[in-house]
Amino acid sequence: MVAGHYTATEKEIASLRQLADALESIGPKAKVKVDHTCIQKAQARPGKPKEVFVACNGGRWKNGIWLKVPNEGRGIGTDSAGRIISGVWKADTLTTGLRSDTSGIYRGLFSAGLDAHGHGTYTRHNGTYYEGHWKGDSRNGFGFSVDSERLRAGEWQADVYRGERLNYTSERIYGIDISRYQHGRGRRYYPIHWGKLRITDLGRISTKKISGTVDYPVSFIYIKSTEGTSIRNRYYRADYLQARKHGIHCGAYHFFSTRSTAQAQARHFIRNSCFRSGDLPPVLDVEPTERQIAAMGGIDKLFASVRTWMNIVRRHTGVRPILYVSQSFVNKHLNRAPDIKKNYNIWIARYGEYKPDIKLVYWQLCPDGRVDGIHGEVDINVFNGYHEQFDRFLKKELIK
Repeated sequence: MVAGHYTATEKEIASLRQLADALESIGPKAKVKVDHTCIQKAQARPGKPKEVFVACNGGRWKNGIWLKVPNEGRGIGTDSAGRIISGVWKADTLTTGLRSDTSGIYRGLFSAGLDAHGHGTYTRHNGTYYEGHWKGDSRNGFGFSVDSERLRAGEWQADVYRGERLNYTSERIYGIDISRYQHGRGRRYYPIHWGKLRITDLGRISTKKISGTVDYPVSFIYIKSTEGTSIRNRYYRADYLQARKHGIHCGAYHFFSTRSTAQAQARHFIRNSCFRSGDLPPVLDVEPTERQIAAMGGIDKLFASVRTWMNIVRRHTGVRPILYVSQSFVNKHLNRAPDIKKNYNIWIARYGEYKPDIKLVYWQLCPDGRVDGIHGEVDINVFNGYHEQFDRFLKKELIK
């Protein structure tokens, strides 16, 4: 579908270039009048007579006579909303055609009630394009859309883009993130058996499309190091050394606090974390409530603190830190910081069946996964790409 749209767009661009060339060839003193007439017409099959009826009031006009007969063949008419429709009728039902409204043009299949239903395309006057499945005049099912800012491919429901539904297979790159809680809560201690690590369950909190058996290696791991300006994970260093010993790409993350300065938090993180050659870029975990954001002075103040932390840690490690946020935070706030969105890799927590609708590097797909060698539930993450993309990411982003 995308390739077909690209080809059609290239043809339109070529046509416009021809028109532009013709206009540029006109002399400066020439008098020119340009008329642009758009004619709505029914599609005609090659080699068939081009007879067209006009649908009207439950019948049709043909050769100056109104006939109360089922519509059959090529015709033109209007629906109950006054939108002009042209296309091919069969047994009084429009099977395929074209419909124009004040916003754009739909081309495709229709229901008996003249709703867009089945496969079709919609081109808005501003150039926005959608191709995919329709139901009840709404985008519903798989499709793709493209506008001046982005291309989206995935699932729509009731005209709302839900995202790409991933198929989880052994070809994808999976990882985990851990903290002290993977060693137990309270007085009970549980060791991590590093030589046995295998992801065996992707959680039950959401529906997932899985091909084959869930039995994936842990390709990367992030370990919580610090929080705020005083909290440290007492298991961080031991877990970090074990991860490196077992050949797992690892990195450290800091849990951001709205109660202390970004400078103090960055210093606390740097002082208590390891940054060796070959380590993954550090992560800033930002999960404030709306009340906490308001208490620290608002979202702009929060983003100013995020920038400060990122800049300090970047100068110290030589690599860009990654920002970890939730999908709801992205929806509500991230557009207020386009520089962060553009200049830093994003890691998103979204516990649903659809991939987040944003450029990202990791997706935390569940908080209740299972990993052989670790007691209890574990956060499971997937890299946004396959082995080739992961290798490029490592080459570019690892600490040197």
